[in-house]
Order: sequence, then C-alpha cells, then structure tokens
Amino acid sequence: MNAFHINEDNTKFESIYIRPTNARADDQIRRNHTLQYFSFPDFPFSRLRRESPEKYESYTDMALNEWIKIKITVKDSKALLFINDGIQPCLIVNDLKHGDDSFGAIGLWVDVGTEGYFSDLKVYE
Repeated sequence: MNAFHINEDNTKFESIYIRPTNARADDQIRRNHTLQYFSFPDFPFSRLRRESPEKYESYTDMALNEWIKIKITVKDSKALLFINDGIQPCLIVNDLKHGDDSFGAIGLWVDVGTEGYFSDLKVYE
C-alpha cells in the first residue's frame, strides 16, 4: 500500500493500493479490484465501492513474486497511478477526498499476512 497526505497523528490519509492476487483471478469482479483508492477515515473502500461503484478501482495485469514498479503522481486533487512503466495511468482519481491543499507524509506498508519488499523509492516535489 502507498499512502500520502498523512497527517501528524496518523489519523487521516489517502491511499492507493495494489492487490496482485486479484490481477490473475478467474473472477472478473475480483480482477476489477486490483487497484484501489480510499481516503481514511471518512471514505474507506467499502463506502466508495458502495456509493461510487467502479470509480475508485481498476484492473491492471501484475503477478505475485515479481517486482511491480509503482508511480503515483499527485497534483491538487488529482492522483494518477502508473504500473510497470506504463505510459497511460491504470487508475485516475480526479477528486481526492482531502482536497486541493492537502499535504503530509507518505507511507509504504503491506497488509497482515502479506510479504512485500520496497526498493528505489524516489519522491519528487
């Protein structure tokens, strides 16, 4: 998972995360949940999925046990996610829930029971 706009007490942030196990699933609905945006605490993925189906989720091909290159650009209230040097974004969020003037830390983590590695982190302003 990648988080940004993390406030000082870690109670508010936005996140785009990947689910490589969904990318190669036989169930198309599950595949469509490969990439996902959410905003904590007010817009968890369950709320966004319920209120705006498909708007904050997308599919892209990726596999387990491979390096996955992730590039996220954030400007004003828009975020773009690029996977594996793709020219076109795999996920576009035009209305980041924390708004145009958000700022804060970034974070990387993996979910419970998941093994993940990070390398070559670059942050540009």
